[in-house]
Amino acid sequence: MNQAPLQPLILAVDDEASNLQLLRHILQDHYRLLFAKDAARALDLARQERPDLILMDVMMPGMTGYDACRVLKADPVTAAIPVIFATALSDPDDEVTGFEAGAVDYIAKPLSPPIVRARVRTHLSLVRADELKETRLQIVQRLGLAAEYKDNETGLHVIRMSHYARVLGLAAGLSDTAAEDLLHAAPMHDVGKIGIPDRILQKPGALDKEEWKIMQSHATIGADIIGEHPHGMLALARNIALTHHEKWDGSGYPRGLAGEDIPLEGRIVAIADVFDALTSARPYKAAWPVEEAVQYLRQQRGLHFDPELVDMFLERLPAIVEIKERWAEA
Repeated sequence: MNQAPLQPLILAVDDEASNLQLLRHILQDHYRLLFAKDAARALDLARQERPDLILMDVMMPGMTGYDACRVLKADPVTAAIPVIFATALSDPDDEVTGFEAGAVDYIAKPLSPPIVRARVRTHLSLVRADELKETRLQIVQRLGLAAEYKDNETGLHVIRMSHYARVLGLAAGLSDTAAEDLLHAAPMHDVGKIGIPDRILQKPGALDKEEWKIMQSHATIGADIIGEHPHGMLALARNIALTHHEKWDGSGYPRGLAGEDIPLEGRIVAIADVFDALTSARPYKAAWPVEEAVQYLRQQRGLHFDPELVDMFLERLPAIVEIKERWAEA
């Protein structure tokens, strides 16, 4: 028999027993509850029980709610727990102080049950959304790691090329948020190699025509693994997997796209991926010096690679080299 999921756990903190009783009445039908009558006890419970949300009074004996919130936010164990102040202090300056201390919301007393329930529900929903985003990111990263186990590339390759892609994305005009999505989606570029037989993927010599055709299918396999999504990081990851082997002159695969018909993210990752592959040692080749890799990018400017993106990449070569050295192979 399946057990119902546990209700969210809320810690209510107030030095007045009547206020705690009111919060119990407002919230007990939908949440599990903990109670504390001072800030010191609240801090202990927060560390031990990790509540999903804290409702806290401000004016209490000893440590104030403001100070307790600052302590919570300074501790990595409790920093992510949202704090809502529920207090009789209603001056705008008091609210500002509460938000500066790290609270997510501020409810004035006397408490209105509908307002308390609505604010609690809203902030728990935001926590849930953040958790889902983090879980999705973890899945994306681990699928990328699964592809590495099939290949002779290392985890450091995907770290470096992803950071190269972020640098180039910012140079190309992406917002900070879009560049971060690119950073997290880029490790999925070769996830389709999961579907390529080991005899081909790990063959020490050159591939024959039929083997090369199978190898090229990793782009569409990767897109199929990620699936179609209307927007967001997974949509970005799918485009990258499908298009990072397309070439500016139309000679790439799998669809022979050319120029700006290739999505920007595919054009960016193509440069980042090739540059790192060239400058990294592999069982079948030595690492190229950076200067030789730069020369190759210049030679392939307008052929394999978007010429403007090559220029932007080379303009930011000091940042690229810094990333390369930070995550150098042992």
